[in-house]
Amino acid sequence: METVARAIDPALIARFAAIIGDRYALTDQAEIGPYLTERRGLWHGATPLVLRPGSVEEVSRIMRLASETGTPIVPQSGNTGLVGAQVPDASGRQVVLSLSRLNRIRELDVQSNTATVEAGVILQTLQDAADAADRLFPLSLAAQGSCQIGGNLSSNAGGTGVLAYGNARELCLGVEVVLPTGEVFDDLRKLKKDNTGYDLKNLFVGAEGTLGVITAAVMKLFPKPKGREVAFVGLGSPEAALALFLAATGRAGSALTAFELIARRPYDFTLRHAPGMVRPLAEDWPWYVLMEISSGRSAEDARGLMEDILTAMLEDGTAGDAVIAASLSQRDAFWNFREVLPETQKKEGASIKHDISVPVAAIPTFIERGEAAVRSVSSGARVVCFGHMGDGNLHYNISRPEDGDDEAFLALYRPMNRAVHDVVRSLGGSISAEHGIGQLKRDELIATAPPMAIDLMRRVKAAFDPAGIMNPGKVI
Repeated sequence: METVARAIDPALIARFAAIIGDRYALTDQAEIGPYLTERRGLWHGATPLVLRPGSVEEVSRIMRLASETGTPIVPQSGNTGLVGAQVPDASGRQVVLSLSRLNRIRELDVQSNTATVEAGVILQTLQDAADAADRLFPLSLAAQGSCQIGGNLSSNAGGTGVLAYGNARELCLGVEVVLPTGEVFDDLRKLKKDNTGYDLKNLFVGAEGTLGVITAAVMKLFPKPKGREVAFVGLGSPEAALALFLAATGRAGSALTAFELIARRPYDFTLRHAPGMVRPLAEDWPWYVLMEISSGRSAEDARGLMEDILTAMLEDGTAGDAVIAASLSQRDAFWNFREVLPETQKKEGASIKHDISVPVAAIPTFIERGEAAVRSVSSGARVVCFGHMGDGNLHYNISRPEDGDDEAFLALYRPMNRAVHDVVRSLGGSISAEHGIGQLKRDELIATAPPMAIDLMRRVKAAFDPAGIMNPGKVI
């Protein structure tokens, strides 16, 4: 601990603390601890100081001092990210800037269908506020009870609603950002159409805190659906799931608001390890789909669409079995099955995880080739495949062999990543669909992205952050 304490001059720590008051400048390592480790436990950083400002003006003063003194700053929201972007390095020279106290909903405008919110607002808080105003905020993630809007934007979060509503970038109309110099870029506008020059907000959305600190944003709201139907479907193959998706989009169009693919293995893991989980279908199937239809017209319209789609698919043999939720509680139970599913894999030992996307039509091909690639690295490894099939994003996770050793399996991280990502790239896909780059995929991005793309990203970084103090070592 003494090494950490000496990494930044105590006099400089005192200057930072004076900006926000000692109460909100954490220096006790017991209090700092939760800010230094991310949820998977892959990175453990060090810092002598966590700053928790309560206003944009305080963030501005912090960044001005950081710029003057060359102090690296690591912005952090809910600390739920999965690629290590929000964790400081082990040097003890980086200061964590927590946005959790910037947690006001500044305005909820039902006529414009917008909410102006600060970066520390918890996602579920915004969802609930929109619901109370008879509106929908559709961004939905497993971590929505603790993740915060600033982090959602910085990582361009996805989730189960992307198919119909888009990811965080598409839900954002404007941002307020504190630049590394301390200058405030106020672009909190509610405009859906604006062609006045470069779209600057989208440089910060998805930048993972490497260009500036997002302190507030204008987010889109939507009318609440008048009808929602959720179904669990059993299928024989990924090809059948693709056929169901194409039929559903052809029949329902934008009313198809979710289409989640689940393989048999993660389905079994969830039944085995999630307490009180009820089997959605009586029989087991190699693959499952959780799909949702939403109607702006009526509950009857949503029900009719779902029944028409599933009846046709059952009659022609595309689907093997299906059940439509008969009540609100069963609908919630179906979604709960999907939401707890990722955590159940932990009970099966070490895993190597991939957040990939390919064109929707290529998903069956990826699944076939991916399985062969995994076997070439570890013949006994267990593929755990699930995700947002409707937008081409799969969480393609690999659990160690059933009787294998955790440490030995994790030693295969690089060859396993290379094997899976080679298949992704061969199909024109992406190695990071919604989790970002952070520390986890930085070196692979630099090594495999087109050189011109890397050069342009570095030019942008140098233009906004010439001193290199914004979340150094992340992304690029």
